[in-house]
Amino acid sequence: MEVSVSAGPNTRGALKHVLGHLLTPLLMCVGMGLAYLGAFHAPEPHDLRVDVVGSGPTTQVLAQSLQDKGAGALDVRTVADRETAVTALREQHSFGAYVPGEKPELLVASGSSDTSAMAVEKVFTEVAAAQGAPLEVTDVAPTASGDPTGQGVFFLLVALSIGAYASVAVIGGAGAVLPMRIRVLLAAGMSFVVSLIGTLFAGPVFHLVDRGLSGVWAMSWLYAAGILLVGVGLHTFLRRWTTLGVMVLFVMLNFTSSGGIYRPELQPGFFGALHAFWNGAGFVEGVRAHVYFDGHALGGNVLVLALWLLAGAALVTVAGVAEGRRAKQAAGAPGAGTEGDAVDGASAGSAKEEKAEAEEEMEEAVAV
Repeated sequence: MEVSVSAGPNTRGALKHVLGHLLTPLLMCVGMGLAYLGAFHAPEPHDLRVDVVGSGPTTQVLAQSLQDKGAGALDVRTVADRETAVTALREQHSFGAYVPGEKPELLVASGSSDTSAMAVEKVFTEVAAAQGAPLEVTDVAPTASGDPTGQGVFFLLVALSIGAYASVAVIGGAGAVLPMRIRVLLAAGMSFVVSLIGTLFAGPVFHLVDRGLSGVWAMSWLYAAGILLVGVGLHTFLRRWTTLGVMVLFVMLNFTSSGGIYRPELQPGFFGALHAFWNGAGFVEGVRAHVYFDGHALGGNVLVLALWLLAGAALVTVAGVAEGRRAKQAAGAPGAGTEGDAVDGASAGSAKEEKAEAEEEMEEAVAV
């Protein structure tokens, strides 16, 4: 007796369901590859501002030869004295200053970007070697002892981001039946908790910063709250695609344009353009300005974070209005309230679908 096994309706349905959901990881793979490799695979300086200290003909010739040799990689200028060069570095107008002489000196500010400082040091080490003199490097804005590479702030950004967008999946998915005002309160509460955790990492745990911890906490809260409000608002419209949407906004485009690994002067122009107004760049540059540069340009970066928070507030407001309209339309639909059993059955089916969708969304978020 032969028994034939064929794919029944349940198997075909499950296979179709799985294939449909495999689209999300494929899109994530493509998106992460394009974003990370596009931003980081071949860092090259372009228009990297450096100064040559001095005012004589020799200084002018050296500056011009570096400009010509760089072919767009460097933006070389001359400044009158060492003090002016130090001021430019501490205001982040330049990334290196070369003081020629018998004992040449290079001034850098690694607190602005360690990778930019290394790129500048490579250029002027060759210049000093051509003159037959060793190069002395002076760091006018060194990083904290717990963050020797200057990239700890970037990884703090990663931790805050993961805590925030994973919370979006829970609040938007499992909490979708809650009123919008309750979800907003949950988002505010989670952003507060996430920011406290980030501050503990930055200070007592890893000593990524050695001063200004209260300011780091404030920016951490602004940053996390902005992500949570934007994500909760988007969930009303994107539903199960929210995880992918939040990843595009706050991972793919955010981490790559933050300046935490390479500043815009070492990246393709697209990421440099995003650096001017994306929230991750606002956080990273805001922390650097606050901790290492006496608050210079801090206001602009805090404004970026505040604008993202306001955008999130506007989005949850619009989402709340949209949900209210949907509820009214559902209540006023023909036959609503006249067939009790049918309505109860439809409601139960809808609840089951929402529960399954929420579980899938949270699983995707956790997997990411």
